[in-house]
Amino acid sequence: MIESFPDETALAAAACAATVGALSAGLAARGHASLIGTGGRSPAPVYDALSVAGLDWGRVTVSLSDDRFVPATSPDSNERLVRERLLRGAAAAATFLPLHASVPTPDAAADLAEPHLRALAPFDMLFLGMGEDGHIASLIPGSPVMAAGLDLTGDRFVIGVPAGVGSPPIARVSLTLRALLQARATLVLIRGAVKRQIVEAGSGLPVHAFLKQAKAPVRVLWTP
Repeated sequence: MIESFPDETALAAAACAATVGALSAGLAARGHASLIGTGGRSPAPVYDALSVAGLDWGRVTVSLSDDRFVPATSPDSNERLVRERLLRGAAAAATFLPLHASVPTPDAAADLAEPHLRALAPFDMLFLGMGEDGHIASLIPGSPVMAAGLDLTGDRFVIGVPAGVGSPPIARVSLTLRALLQARATLVLIRGAVKRQIVEAGSGLPVHAFLKQAKAPVRVLWTP
């Protein structure tokens, strides 16, 4: 079931409230909490709202579902978005676990991130966006590693994604479907008629593999 909101402000308020609730529950139950963010346009207003939320951010760890294999200073960097829109004000006290690293290849960056993401799971809240090709994280149709990324019997939480797919078609580092399903709660944030149609079509794309699973609870939030 897709939850519809009239505009991005209303969607951001709902996503912020759900995230504060999930993180607060994690803090109360375990003394720490985790948020896995995403890139793109839709989460930016959510990050703005969260950055002023009254949480004990010093006990929250933030990471990403995927990132482009570019420096954090690049406009293509999801890490840059999170640092500029979320990790400021009170939320600057949170710990950030990057997926990008100053290593030669995205596979090497994935190897570095792997133990940290495993240790962080299960995640209290996961944000996902979706491309118009139906990809989630950087599990992109046409990628030579997409099948491995969607394989629930695989042993990886983090993989490198070679250049040549996606927009822009640059190398990436991504959580696998197995890792994404470690979330206690997930918000899929989408906007526009095309993306709504993709979600509703159920035509075998990566987003459908995620939405049709029964392990992890998911909400799909949409605005025009």
